[in-house]
Amino acid sequence: MALVVGVRRIFTADRYESCREPVLVKRKNINMNRAIEMIEQGRVNAGMPLLSQSTKREISPYEFLPSWFFYTPVVAQSVVQGLWHRDITLPLIANPAIHLSGMVGESKHDILTLAGKEAQRWISPFITVSKHGQEIESLLAEIEQSLLDAGLTYPLVAKPDLGCRGAGVKLIESELQLRQYLDTFPQQARFLLQQKAPFSAEAGVFYVRHPQEKQGRIISITLKYAPSVVGDGQRTLKTLIEDSPRAGKLTHLYFPRHSNKLDWVPDAGEEVQLAFAGSHSRGSIFRNGNQYITPELTQRLDAIFDDFNGFHYGRLDIKFADIEQFMAGENFTILEVNGASSEAAHIWDSETPLLEIFSTLLLQYRLLFQIGAQQKKLGHRTPKIRELLRAWQTERQLVRQYPATD
Repeated sequence: MALVVGVRRIFTADRYESCREPVLVKRKNINMNRAIEMIEQGRVNAGMPLLSQSTKREISPYEFLPSWFFYTPVVAQSVVQGLWHRDITLPLIANPAIHLSGMVGESKHDILTLAGKEAQRWISPFITVSKHGQEIESLLAEIEQSLLDAGLTYPLVAKPDLGCRGAGVKLIESELQLRQYLDTFPQQARFLLQQKAPFSAEAGVFYVRHPQEKQGRIISITLKYAPSVVGDGQRTLKTLIEDSPRAGKLTHLYFPRHSNKLDWVPDAGEEVQLAFAGSHSRGSIFRNGNQYITPELTQRLDAIFDDFNGFHYGRLDIKFADIEQFMAGENFTILEVNGASSEAAHIWDSETPLLEIFSTLLLQYRLLFQIGAQQKKLGHRTPKIRELLRAWQTERQLVRQYPATD
């Protein structure tokens, strides 16, 4: 089972029924009669709950350990689950409409186009670009026409069709930047150009719905804060990063990304965003947001996935206007739908105990096996392990060629 549940994490990282188990979501009570303190508009993380300054540590001692450390117990459990169910590949049919259930090698385009007309209203619009040896000028003209037809305008977000953990994601604000992205993007591959969301706040929402059930559950919300520093009119960006309690420990992520302006001195009060992609491995700050799970948000996702064929397990990457509207199930847009290899990413909150990290991952994969077993009873056939290996190899080769991530 190592190749099934661990292939993407272990080998690419630097880093329910009568037997259904309760989902152990830890959450505090939210007093809905009292307004939640939020980051003001105009700031980098506008609309997010204020980032707590009372955390005991800026970086968890577990936060950037290699993935094999966390996934070795998952692999061991998966072997046991595979023996129990007499099929080790059950996780690969949990989402039967998605290639390999979204374990590896899944297409963002193919997943998002599963959405029906109603569900599409909640997904950020995009076009898909195929690069297959065309002249850049010809391809640019095709893209510009497709953008016009789709009603999309700059700024856009470019993201490879295959890949995970923010690989190759870039903010595209002009035709010149699009040309530069095309120049560095590999041949015989596809990427999405998605309208940049009008919101700054971002979350990862892990949603699960068992086959033949009408209601699903949110088992995790992760608040994703873009890292930033604030200028004082005196220190350079390099010094601001070095002096930041968290960013100063992650200079290996931020210095290369801002190498051309490390000597720049931001104005007093000017906030500088250090990373664009909402990925933990790229330096984003993750906080446990399970206290913000509400029936209203769950019901909204139920309605969306009533119109989204074949999805039962995974994480949604979502941008939203502010946390209160998000909790009410309003004013948000879905950027991506991730499948079987998704993590309940709140575990990367710096305050999460090691035991909770392990227990959450183990629970996730027991749940994945249960859903896969139910899908098999409904007639879905499990694929061969070699199909998984081929998909992993293809994705791995492509990721090495992608442009640097913003």
